Amino acid sequence: MEHALHTVFGASGDATYRFDGKTDQQITREQMRAAGIDDAVITARMDDVFDTYAAQLEVELMRDPSASQLCAGILPLLDALEAESSRVTLGVLTGNIERGARQKLRAVGLEFSQFRANAFGCDHEHRPSLPAIAQRRAQELIGRTIPGDQIVIIGDTPADIQCGRSLGVLSIGVATGHFSVSDLTAHDPAAVFATLEDTPAVLSTILG
Repeated sequence: MEHALHTVFGASGDATYRFDGKTDQQITREQMRAAGIDDAVITARMDDVFDTYAAQLEVELMRDPSASQLCAGILPLLDALEAESSRVTLGVLTGNIERGARQKLRAVGLEFSQFRANAFGCDHEHRPSLPAIAQRRAQELIGRTIPGDQIVIIGDTPADIQCGRSLGVLSIGVATGHFSVSDLTAHDPAAVFATLEDTPAVLSTILG
């Protein structure tokens, strides 16, 4: 992203800026506002940023495939959730643009097609708006209303825990990123796990 911002705008962002839990649109706007770029210019060049970002991401992923690591417990948990397909619809909810999310999933060997009700950072700039987008897509997919309390969001940042609050979703924290178990617990999720390796415990929390 830093490469893309500098390429498109000729400006660098704040080196101390935290990307965690933010959408790619939000990151672009906040970083370039701080660099003195006008909002109208940022909006007009947003697609150029994402095109440049996706191209550079592909280069970096190919340059060092070992840099992408699948977190422990993901595959067994996905398998367990797939076994509950009559009750569960999987989705990706991320601040990444869709192209970036697809690239990152592919880099760790995950098949994108298993995630059917998704929302991405290119769908909306504000992270709290993404759960409602995923909810609408899931409802269209399965043909019935899905109340917020039947939606589960798993994430490793406070933004992941908080983004679905307006819908009443069940939020689960996992401390595999920059935030510890205690950091995430402070935001009052339904549960926090150090990793997703305890498949029965995580599955039990998801299915209630």
